[in-house]
Amino acid sequence: MTTTAAAGLTHRLVRSPAGRIHLVEQGDGPLVLLLHGFPEGWYSWRHQLPALAAAGYRAVAIDLRGYGRSSRPGEVDAYRIGDLVEDNVAVVEALGERQAVIAGHDVGSVIAANSALIRPDVFRAVALLSVPYTPAGGPRPSDVFTRMVPPGHEFYVSYFQQPGRAESEIEPDVRGWLRGFYASLSAGTMPGPDAPPWALIRAGHAMRERFPDAQPDWLSDADLDVVAAEFERTGLTGALNRYRNFDQDWADLAGYAGAPITQPSLFVAGALDAAVVALAGAIDAFPTTLPGLGGSHLLDGAGHWIQQERPGEVSALLTRWLGSLPN
Repeated sequence: MTTTAAAGLTHRLVRSPAGRIHLVEQGDGPLVLLLHGFPEGWYSWRHQLPALAAAGYRAVAIDLRGYGRSSRPGEVDAYRIGDLVEDNVAVVEALGERQAVIAGHDVGSVIAANSALIRPDVFRAVALLSVPYTPAGGPRPSDVFTRMVPPGHEFYVSYFQQPGRAESEIEPDVRGWLRGFYASLSAGTMPGPDAPPWALIRAGHAMRERFPDAQPDWLSDADLDVVAAEFERTGLTGALNRYRNFDQDWADLAGYAGAPITQPSLFVAGALDAAVVALAGAIDAFPTTLPGLGGSHLLDGAGHWIQQERPGEVSALLTRWLGSLPN
C-alpha cells in the first residue's frame, strides 16, 4: 500500500484481484465506498468526499479497474461483474474494515448494486445514482439492444462493445469527445426532444456527430483537463471493456435472476436523465426489487451527471440517508 496526501485527500494504491486499485479518501468514521461511472474516475466524487468527511464518515472514491491509476488487465473478460465486486471487497479489507456502505453512479451504480446483492455480508447498504437497480434475468442484453434500434442505426452500447471501434473515434481527441459526451447528457446542453438522439449511431458514422457543441456549466475547463489527462494517459479500452461483458454478466448472474436487494438503499437521479426515462419500469418496481428503500429522489431540472450537476443536494441526501442507517 502506498500513500500520498494533499489538500485533505489521501491517495492510496491497494492490492486487489485486478492487481492494484487506486483510491482517494477523506475523513474518519464508518466507511462509504464511492464508485464512478463512464467515462469518469474518482474525481467525479470530488464534491462528496469533503461533505461526507465533514458529516463523520470515511469517504473513499476509487478508480475502477481499467481507469486512472488502477490496474488495466489486458483481457476483455477480466472486466466481468464478479471481478469488479471482488475488487470492492478487496478495497474494504485493505482499509482494515469488515463492512462498508457502497454508492455508485452510472455503471458504478450497477456495480454497487451487484456488490450489495452478491456480498451482503460486506456491503450493509447501497446508494444508487442515475441508474436504477434492475434484477438479473430476462432476455440477453445484446438481443435487447438489437431490437430497440431502427434500421440503419445501432445503439451506443453495441457500438462500445466492438473492440477498437470506439477507441478509434475517441482517442485522437479525448478532451473534445469527453466534452461532447458530457454535454449530451447534461441539463442545459442535452439535445432537445426533436433532435436526433445521441445514443443511436448511424451506420458508418461516428458517435460524436450528434454531440452538441457545448460545455456544461458544472464542468470547468480545469475539471475537464483533469479527467481528459487521465484518459489521454491510459486510453479508453479498459473503461470500454466493461460494456463488452454485458452478455457474460447476464450468464454469470443467472442464479440471481429476479433477486431483490434487501439491505437499506437509496436512489437519486436527475428528472431529465435519459436513463430515468428508459428505465422507468425499474423505478416503478422498487417496492419489490429494493424492499429496504429509504428514499427515491428525482431532482427537477437535472441531467445524468447528478453528483456534479447538483453536488450540494446529492451530498445532503447521502448524508441524511447515511445518518438514518443502523450502526
